Amino acid sequence: MEKQSYQNILVPVDGSSISSKVLDRGIELAIANDTTLDILNVLEVTQFNQSYGSSLNGDVIYKLTEDTEKQLEAMQKRAQEAGVKEVNIHIRFGNPKPIIANEFPQDHQTQLIVLGSTGLSAIERFVVGSVTSFVTRNAICDVLTVRPDKQAD
Repeated sequence: MEKQSYQNILVPVDGSSISSKVLDRGIELAIANDTTLDILNVLEVTQFNQSYGSSLNGDVIYKLTEDTEKQLEAMQKRAQEAGVKEVNIHIRFGNPKPIIANEFPQDHQTQLIVLGSTGLSAIERFVVGSVTSFVTRNAICDVLTVRPDKQAD
């Protein structure tokens, strides 16, 4: 069997506890494939509206974007220090499901998406649906799902 190689690997992150493990796996794969690593955070405005009230002003959006950019820059540095030659960071606004599954991969010729099994609680998954489930079913490229470490009982 021929070894699968990938060009343009996408790691979507959302700040959840599994994001660090997902980034580590994306870094490993980018190094093994000697390819570009794209790190993406999708800021969902409707999520902000629920958290901050019905009206968002530009200052709040600017601050959230600035904070997200700093987190992404730290991830970019981590990947570069690990040996990934080309690491790009991206922020997009909108619904993460179609952006991660289709829009971003089309724009960047992504061949592999590496994402966490979930960043949501069971209740949030029930209400808004799992981004991972959607991406796994609808992505235009291969998807690798990283699972959280199992807790010892």
